[in-house]
Amino acid sequence: MLQIKTANDKSWQVDIQKDVILLNGTPFNWDISPIGPNTYHIIKDSKSYTAELVTADYQSKTFTFKINGVQHTVSAKDRFDLLLDQLGMSDANAHKVNDVKAPMPGLILEIKVQPGQEVKKGDPIMILEAMKMENILKSPGDGVVKEVKVAVKQNVEKGQILILF
Repeated sequence: MLQIKTANDKSWQVDIQKDVILLNGTPFNWDISPIGPNTYHIIKDSKSYTAELVTADYQSKTFTFKINGVQHTVSAKDRFDLLLDQLGMSDANAHKVNDVKAPMPGLILEIKVQPGQEVKKGDPIMILEAMKMENILKSPGDGVVKEVKVAVKQNVEKGQILILF
Protein backbone atom coordinates (compact mmCIF):
# COMPACT_ATOMS: atom_id res chain seq x y z
CA MET A 1 0.00 0.00 0.00
CA LEU A 2 1.15 3.52 -0.82
CA GLN A 3 0.02 6.91 0.40
CA ILE A 4 0.34 9.54 -2.34
CA LYS A 5 0.26 13.27 -1.49
CA THR A 6 0.24 16.29 -3.77
CA ALA A 7 1.78 19.69 -3.07
CA ASN A 8 -1.65 21.02 -2.03
CA ASP A 9 -2.08 18.20 0.56
CA LYS A 10 -4.56 16.05 -1.38
CA SER A 11 -3.88 12.41 -0.56
CA TRP A 12 -4.84 8.98 -1.83
CA GLN A 13 -4.35 5.44 -0.62
CA VAL A 14 -3.11 3.26 -3.47
CA ASP A 15 -3.16 -0.52 -3.13
CA ILE A 16 -1.55 -2.36 -6.04
CA GLN A 17 -2.73 -5.96 -6.16
CA LYS A 18 -2.02 -8.71 -8.65
CA ASP A 19 -4.75 -7.84 -11.15
CA VAL A 20 -6.22 -4.53 -9.92
CA ILE A 21 -5.21 -1.14 -8.57
CA LEU A 22 -7.36 0.18 -5.72
CA LEU A 23 -7.56 3.94 -5.22
CA ASN A 24 -9.05 4.72 -1.79
CA GLY A 25 -10.53 1.20 -1.84
CA THR A 26 -12.19 1.58 -5.26
CA PRO A 27 -10.92 -0.18 -8.40
CA PHE A 28 -9.01 2.24 -10.64
CA ASN A 29 -9.70 1.34 -14.27
CA TRP A 30 -7.53 2.93 -16.92
CA ASP A 31 -5.69 2.20 -20.14
CA ILE A 32 -2.04 3.22 -20.29
CA SER A 33 0.42 2.91 -23.17
CA PRO A 34 4.01 4.13 -23.42
CA ILE A 35 4.57 6.60 -26.27
CA GLY A 36 8.19 7.53 -25.56
CA PRO A 37 10.81 7.52 -22.83
CA ASN A 38 9.03 8.49 -19.58
CA THR A 39 5.94 9.53 -21.61
CA TYR A 40 2.58 7.75 -21.58
CA HIS A 41 -0.86 8.01 -23.13
CA ILE A 42 -3.63 7.38 -20.59
CA ILE A 43 -7.37 6.92 -21.10
CA LYS A 44 -9.47 7.22 -17.92
CA ASP A 45 -13.27 7.65 -17.89
CA SER A 46 -13.34 8.30 -21.67
CA LYS A 47 -10.82 11.15 -21.33
CA SER A 48 -7.37 11.18 -22.91
CA TYR A 49 -4.24 12.32 -21.07
CA THR A 50 -0.57 12.63 -21.96
CA ALA A 51 1.63 12.06 -18.92
CA GLU A 52 5.38 12.54 -18.67
CA LEU A 53 7.62 11.71 -15.73
CA VAL A 54 9.74 14.86 -15.44
CA THR A 55 11.81 14.09 -12.33
CA ALA A 56 12.05 11.17 -9.94
CA ASP A 57 13.87 11.31 -6.61
CA TYR A 58 13.67 7.72 -5.38
CA GLN A 59 15.46 8.47 -2.14
CA SER A 60 12.89 11.02 -0.97
CA LYS A 61 10.12 9.31 -2.99
CA THR A 62 9.16 12.59 -4.70
CA PHE A 63 8.05 12.63 -8.33
CA THR A 64 7.14 15.40 -10.77
CA PHE A 65 4.76 14.63 -13.62
CA LYS A 66 3.55 16.76 -16.50
CA ILE A 67 -0.04 15.83 -17.33
CA ASN A 68 -1.47 17.52 -20.43
CA GLY A 69 1.22 20.20 -20.03
CA VAL A 70 0.56 20.94 -16.33
CA GLN A 71 3.20 19.96 -13.76
CA HIS A 72 2.21 18.06 -10.62
CA THR A 73 4.57 17.03 -7.82
CA VAL A 74 3.65 14.10 -5.60
CA SER A 75 5.31 12.32 -2.72
CA ALA A 76 4.84 8.68 -1.85
CA LYS A 77 5.05 6.79 1.41
CA ASP A 78 5.09 3.02 1.49
CA ARG A 79 3.85 0.90 4.39
CA PHE A 80 7.22 1.15 6.16
CA ASP A 81 7.25 4.96 5.97
CA LEU A 82 3.69 5.03 7.32
CA LEU A 83 4.65 2.69 10.19
CA LEU A 84 7.62 4.90 11.08
CA ASP A 85 5.27 7.93 11.08
CA GLN A 86 2.88 6.12 13.45
CA LEU A 87 5.77 5.27 15.78
CA GLY A 88 7.04 8.86 15.71
CA MET A 89 10.21 7.79 13.97
CA SER A 90 9.69 9.36 10.55
CA ASP A 91 13.23 10.75 10.50
CA ALA A 92 14.75 7.35 11.27
CA ASN A 93 15.35 6.63 7.61
CA ALA A 94 17.27 9.92 7.13
CA HIS A 95 20.96 9.16 7.28
CA LYS A 96 23.86 11.30 8.32
CA VAL A 97 26.22 12.09 5.48
CA ASN A 98 29.87 11.32 6.21
CA ASP A 99 31.38 11.33 2.73
CA VAL A 100 30.76 11.43 -1.01
CA LYS A 101 32.36 8.76 -3.17
CA ALA A 102 32.89 8.73 -6.92
CA PRO A 103 29.97 6.89 -8.55
CA MET A 104 32.19 6.01 -11.55
CA PRO A 105 35.74 6.53 -12.76
CA GLY A 106 36.33 9.94 -14.31
CA LEU A 107 38.02 13.32 -14.29
CA ILE A 108 37.21 16.10 -11.81
CA LEU A 109 36.27 19.18 -13.87
CA GLU A 110 35.08 21.53 -11.13
CA ILE A 111 34.76 21.59 -7.35
CA LYS A 112 31.88 23.78 -6.19
CA VAL A 113 32.45 23.58 -2.41
CA GLN A 114 35.27 24.24 0.02
CA PRO A 115 36.04 23.14 3.60
CA GLY A 116 33.78 24.78 6.16
CA GLN A 117 30.99 25.40 3.65
CA GLU A 118 27.49 24.35 4.65
CA VAL A 119 25.55 22.40 2.01
CA LYS A 120 21.95 21.28 1.77
CA LYS A 121 20.69 18.04 0.27
CA GLY A 122 20.72 18.32 -3.51
CA ASP A 123 23.23 21.19 -3.72
CA PRO A 124 25.77 20.70 -6.54
CA ILE A 125 29.17 19.92 -5.03
CA MET A 126 31.33 18.74 -7.93
CA ILE A 127 31.38 18.09 -11.69
CA LEU A 128 32.80 14.75 -12.78
CA GLU A 129 33.47 13.96 -16.44
CA ALA A 130 32.98 10.32 -17.36
CA MET A 131 32.76 8.91 -20.89
CA LYS A 132 32.76 12.47 -22.33
CA MET A 133 29.68 13.42 -20.27
CA GLU A 134 29.60 15.95 -17.45
CA ASN A 135 27.94 14.61 -14.30
CA ILE A 136 26.92 17.02 -11.56
CA LEU A 137 27.42 15.33 -8.21
CA LYS A 138 24.99 16.59 -5.59
CA SER A 139 25.07 16.49 -1.83
CA PRO A 140 23.17 13.43 -0.56
CA GLY A 141 22.20 15.29 2.63
CA ASP A 142 22.68 18.39 4.74
CA GLY A 143 26.11 18.93 6.24
CA VAL A 144 29.31 20.95 6.49
CA VAL A 145 32.25 20.15 4.22
CA LYS A 146 35.14 18.93 6.36
CA GLU A 147 37.68 18.17 3.65
CA VAL A 148 37.90 18.01 -0.15
CA LYS A 149 40.04 14.95 -0.95
CA VAL A 150 40.54 15.61 -4.69
CA ALA A 151 41.65 18.43 -6.98
CA VAL A 152 40.49 19.79 -10.33
CA LYS A 153 41.87 17.77 -13.31
CA GLN A 154 42.47 14.75 -11.05
CA ASN A 155 41.45 11.29 -12.29
CA VAL A 156 39.38 9.32 -9.79
CA GLU A 157 38.32 5.70 -9.51
CA LYS A 158 34.86 4.39 -8.70
CA GLY A 159 34.30 4.41 -4.93
CA GLN A 160 37.12 6.86 -4.22
CA ILE A 161 36.28 9.33 -1.44
CA LEU A 162 35.88 12.81 -2.90
CA ILE A 163 34.54 14.89 0.00
CA LEU A 164 34.31 14.34 3.76
CA PHE A 165 31.53 15.93 5.83
